[in-house]
Order: sequence, then C-alpha cells, then structure tokens
Amino acid sequence: MNKLLRYISISHKTASVVQREVYHIPEEEKENLVLMIRAAFSDIAGLLLLVTCNRTELYFESVDTTAVSLRDFLISKTVGKGKTSEQLFRCGDTTEETVKHLLKVSSGLDSSVLGDVEIIHQIKKAYQFSIGCNLQGSLLERAMQTVFKSHKRISNETLFRDGTTSVAYKALKMITHTYDTSSAKEKKVLFIGAGDIVKQLFKYNAKFNFTNIYIANRTEEKAMALTKKYQAKVYGWKKVLANNFMNFDVIIGAASNCTDLVKSIPTSGTDPTLLIDLAVPCNINKALSHNGNVLLYDLDTISMDLEDTREKRMAAIGKVKEIIQEELSVYTQWLQSAPLRAFLAEYKIFVNQKVIDHLETDAEGYDPQTVKTVTDRIIRKVKRRTNPAMSLEEMDAVIAEQVSFL
Repeated sequence: MNKLLRYISISHKTASVVQREVYHIPEEEKENLVLMIRAAFSDIAGLLLLVTCNRTELYFESVDTTAVSLRDFLISKTVGKGKTSEQLFRCGDTTEETVKHLLKVSSGLDSSVLGDVEIIHQIKKAYQFSIGCNLQGSLLERAMQTVFKSHKRISNETLFRDGTTSVAYKALKMITHTYDTSSAKEKKVLFIGAGDIVKQLFKYNAKFNFTNIYIANRTEEKAMALTKKYQAKVYGWKKVLANNFMNFDVIIGAASNCTDLVKSIPTSGTDPTLLIDLAVPCNINKALSHNGNVLLYDLDTISMDLEDTREKRMAAIGKVKEIIQEELSVYTQWLQSAPLRAFLAEYKIFVNQKVIDHLETDAEGYDPQTVKTVTDRIIRKVKRRTNPAMSLEEMDAVIAEQVSFL
C-alpha cells in the first residue's frame, strides 16, 4: 500500500475553550508525545504537531494507521478511554482532503479571526519541530511547500492579509477601550508568560507605548531577557502564585499549562481591573467575572470582537479559495505522478550502468560527467515517451547516438 497524508483536528469550530484546553499540548510535552506516537504506530513516517490557542491538530504520513486510530490514541493518553470526546474531532484519511484542510488552516480561512496572520508563523514553527525530529516525510514536505507558496500568493494577490487581527493586538487595544485615553498609557500592566503571545504583546506595544509593564514567568531568565529588550520590569513568579496582584490595573495571562493561576484580585478605586486571558488552558479563573469591579475577557470573547478588517477579508475570500484550489491541483498532479517518478528513479540507475558498460566497451575511458550527461539526455527522452521503458536493443542504439554527440 502507498502512504497517505492524514489529519485529526480539534479546534474552535468543534469545541469550546474548556473542551480544547484538555487537548492542548504544552511545549515541554510535545517531544514525549511524538515518541509515544512513533512507538505505538511504526508506519508513521511524517508528523506535524500544530498546537495553537484555537486548535490542536496532527498531520501524519502513514500506510495503515488511520486518523481515527490516532484520534483514539490521543484521547486515551489525555482523558482515558471513552467516547465523550470523539465528536469534538475532525478526521481525514485521504491526502487531498488533508492538504486542502491544511491550506484552509494556513491561509486563515479556518481561523476564529478571519485571515489570522499569526497561524502561518505557528505552522512554520511546528514544521521546524518536525524537521528536528526527522519527521517531515515526503508527502508532508511537499504539502508544506504548497502551504508556503499559497501564503505568498495570497499576500501578493489579495487584500486578505491587510490590517491587523491579532489577539495580542486586540488585547492591548482593549486597554485603551477600557480606560480614559489620558490615563491608559500609565496603567500598571502585568504580562504572565514569556512565550510567543507575550512577545507579540511587546511587539504591538510599539503602537500603544504603554510604559508601566511588568512580566512574570516561571523561568525568570526568559522574563529578564524580554525586560532588557523591551524596557519592562520583572515581577516575581512567587508573587503570582500567591495571587499578590496589588496595584495592577491590567493582567494579561499567556502562560502555558497554568490552569486557574489567577484566582483572586484585590480591587479598589473607581476604575475596574482588566483581566485578559490569552492562555489555553485558561490562566484566569472565570469566577472572577462575577466581581463587579473586574472585566474579564478570554480568547473566545476577544476573537468574536475582532472585526476591524473583516469587510476587506470577506471580499477577498473568493480569490483566496481560488488560489487554494489551484495550488491543491498542482499538489494533486505531483501526487499522481509519484509512480512515474519512482519508476524513473529506478530506471535511471539501470540506464546509468548501461552507459558505463557502453563507454567501457566502445570508448577509451570515460569520466563521471560524461556518464551523467548521457544518462540525463536519455531520461529526458524517456519522459517524453508514452511508454517510458525501452527494449535493450533500443537502449543500446540511443546510448550510441547520444555518445556520438559528445
């Protein structure tokens, strides 16, 4: 049997934040999960593990292992056996179906925020992890080339990438919406975490210029590195664990694998405390929303509010789908030509030896470049034939003809 590219997906389209966070895979656990998958399914040759705030997806290249098999394996390793989570997943078992899904995800068509520009960076990072594990696979590798080409075309040929719809940008924007313009820039802000989202927060702060930012992280060295780069201040992790948040006006949670990290908030004064939870699992206990002097937003509520550039992106959807279909067709053609490529690869070895035999018999020595030149010419002729294979007599005649041209 031939290998197929397959996928499983749990995302904002099929599950709530609470349901998704059960299957969120922290960075430090990814390698161990990959090792378990490889041990359980020896036929998996390529694997892409895509984990974002809105989705956990596995793209994999296998002969026998089905999407349902890997889905059930993931469920059993995460929440134990049972059928309660099966309906939260989408599964695909054909290469074309999988590549089409990956193209929709990478383009931002399948994002909670239409046209999300961060997803392509997350996919690139996931692919680098696959390469590091030597799990890129031939079908997956070609699919990633298709993804990157589609991304470039969408950026160059449409308005689908215009404007900013990042949750990090929106989180900072909410500060200016919550407080008076004159006081917003002076608010005491705490970023919890030091991963990609926090780095995006610092990047987008160049547009807002909030000057009183603190950062807390389990690994203080990472926090210190960001404070030096962005002129912020470190806040002790022990204080976070103790819920010592006195005098903070804004807390943005983005720490991985820290459920209910923020459970208690001291409130005083006339202005509300703004809590923004960008983490999966959630960092901030939702019960805090019942506090009359607290405003709490999570990923779902933020995503629903990101409509600034939706009109342009909606207008570009048709062209984006057209690009995706064109690139999918190119991938399908490549896939269908796989048997011919395999034949030519083996046939080239045979032709190469025949050329060497001919030159050893009929010429005064030869060099590798001569052998390569003649072999390549013959293979090009073979590719143009309806029936690529040649009889031995025909092969000898073609070799003699090509050698005479040298």
